[in-house]
Amino acid sequence: MLPTPSTSHVPFTHIYEPAEDSYLLLDTLSSPSETAYLTNRFATSSASATHETTSPPPVVLEVGTGSGVVLAFVTAHAHAIFGRSDALTIGTDINRHACQATGQTVVKAVQTALGAAGLNDGGSAAAFLDSVRADLTTPLRAGMVDVLVFNPPYVPTSERPTSSEWDRGEFSDGFEEESCLLSLAYAGGVDGMEITNRLLEQVPLVLNPQRGVAYVLLCAQNRPEEVKQRIAAWGPAWSVETVGRSGKVGGWEKLQILRLSRV
Repeated sequence: MLPTPSTSHVPFTHIYEPAEDSYLLLDTLSSPSETAYLTNRFATSSASATHETTSPPPVVLEVGTGSGVVLAFVTAHAHAIFGRSDALTIGTDINRHACQATGQTVVKAVQTALGAAGLNDGGSAAAFLDSVRADLTTPLRAGMVDVLVFNPPYVPTSERPTSSEWDRGEFSDGFEEESCLLSLAYAGGVDGMEITNRLLEQVPLVLNPQRGVAYVLLCAQNRPEEVKQRIAAWGPAWSVETVGRSGKVGGWEKLQILRLSRV
């Protein structure tokens, strides 16, 4: 089992604290089935009848990094997950506190991984580029992302704060600011899908057109089977399946992770 990055330095008054959803992503990405899938998909080289080609390093994007625990996990354990350690990782989050915390979490996780292995060079870790304050995938060029990971605000709510409320910074006190930031992390609006729907619209644009793959977490109230049908309707160039599951309540799986991939 790969160790979970420490988040003891993270100010959880302003940032979503890792919970069951975060850990389900870690377990799924490091599962034997997914590591085999990713290692094969991003093999360093491939041979044809006439020549051998070298595969470029995969670019990994986590949207909504929060504490950075997922991005740190992927960065520190890149070789175990992808079968190669030359991956490039980057994160985005609308919360500037989350961006700062993510950078710290990634650095600590890489240092811990290298120390455990007795290494002082690149070792088995990927290269962490940055954690950028941004709305979803907006800073990324079309087709540049090979692996996208998204743990969205998925709780159904009657309303959710907008990024403009945070941008204005017009808070009466620290409690109001904290409440706004935490709401941005969990409140998903109608069916818990308002932000996920926006992300799904961006997936075909931002993913690499040949080898792009995305992992998106959903809860039962998000109607994951309907989401899968929508993605299947994108056409034969796309594949979608459930690759991660949590426990059940009343016959419903509480959390699921969908893998969307270019075929």
